Amino acid sequence: MKISKLICSGGRTGFFFDDQHAIKLNAVKDGNTYKGYPVTNGFRSVRQAGESISIMLLLEDGQVAHGDCAAVQYSGAAGRDPLFLAEDFIPIIEKVVKPVLEGREITTFREMAVELDALQYENRPLHTAIRYGITQAALDAVAKSKHKLMAHIVAEEYNTTISDSMIPIFSQSGDEPFLNADKMILKQADVLPHALFNNVDKLGFHGTKLLEYVKWLRNRVFDLRITKDYFPIIHLDVYGTIGTVFDLSYDKITDFLRHLEEAAKPLKVYVEGPVDMGDRDTQALALTRLRQVMEMRGIDIKLVADEWCNTLDDVIYFAKNKAGHMLQIKTPDLGGIHNSIEAVLSCKAHNMDGYLGGTCNETERSAQICAHIAMAVNPVQMLAKPGMGMDEGYMIVYNEMKRILALKDIM
Repeated sequence: MKISKLICSGGRTGFFFDDQHAIKLNAVKDGNTYKGYPVTNGFRSVRQAGESISIMLLLEDGQVAHGDCAAVQYSGAAGRDPLFLAEDFIPIIEKVVKPVLEGREITTFREMAVELDALQYENRPLHTAIRYGITQAALDAVAKSKHKLMAHIVAEEYNTTISDSMIPIFSQSGDEPFLNADKMILKQADVLPHALFNNVDKLGFHGTKLLEYVKWLRNRVFDLRITKDYFPIIHLDVYGTIGTVFDLSYDKITDFLRHLEEAAKPLKVYVEGPVDMGDRDTQALALTRLRQVMEMRGIDIKLVADEWCNTLDDVIYFAKNKAGHMLQIKTPDLGGIHNSIEAVLSCKAHNMDGYLGGTCNETERSAQICAHIAMAVNPVQMLAKPGMGMDEGYMIVYNEMKRILALKDIM
């Protein structure tokens, strides 16, 4: 079967683009925006509406396959590609990608994904968001040409088995860590609440605000849980702020982590981005050393790498060096979705936990396709996305996994 036509449409994402550097420099929260000036190239304001591009492939039998190009909330930070605006990148897709796909025979997903991910514009790789969206559309095209689920295609081509159960879902609260935590507990989210501790003020002096929040959250789980066997994992993203307030002292950081561990018991704790060292190699070295110190001191918290672990090569590097305990595979940052598949499999090969993540700034389509990938390659958890309202992202990912479970053995 051939692809007859490629059509683009600009769209909105489930959240916003935020200038992380400006926020860390103490841009002031003002309602649902920030007062202050952007410092990252391309930003017109500290927060601005997220944008996406839908790639629709009209197949010769009349079916339409599609995927969505989207970039992370904190675009342009920690070595990531720049701000992704539809009006800037639709012309590039039409100039570079359209001639390659129109009239092309649909072959295997892996073959098409590698080809598309390697495309260049002005002697540089295409923006990661474009590579993300066009490979989603390619996966859907292969699945539609074979009348199978996308999860089937991934499992067949990567020699895996589709999960017989749901992948644990990690929900994020945004700037409503109390209200949205209640929603997560009532819906029995497996992992919660992210909580967006993205500056030192939120963390508190010597981490006091974070510690009090963990104590509250632990008690709230037991107050609201519907069944007595509900023991969610507490996963907190701190954007390097723990390292900042404790002057990058491993002893002080691990002392604080022990306090978090005690405050959360019997619930397990994951801490994402405890330090931000400013470059990949130094970041990996710091997380490796922190893990070693924690193991020597018997601290049972998992460290999660995010910043500076942006590409498939980065994931492999962090996994080989045991940089932390879990790696977030931030799907839009890896470009083509085959890279995210390979990243999960690489984590397994190196005995590291791989978490199929992403960003609140994606779309319902990219989230659905990631659910198919998750069910096919079995990461330890998957992010509920898009958005920060909890309900919508959780619903999209949960329901797509349920549909896969219902259909996988009859298609």
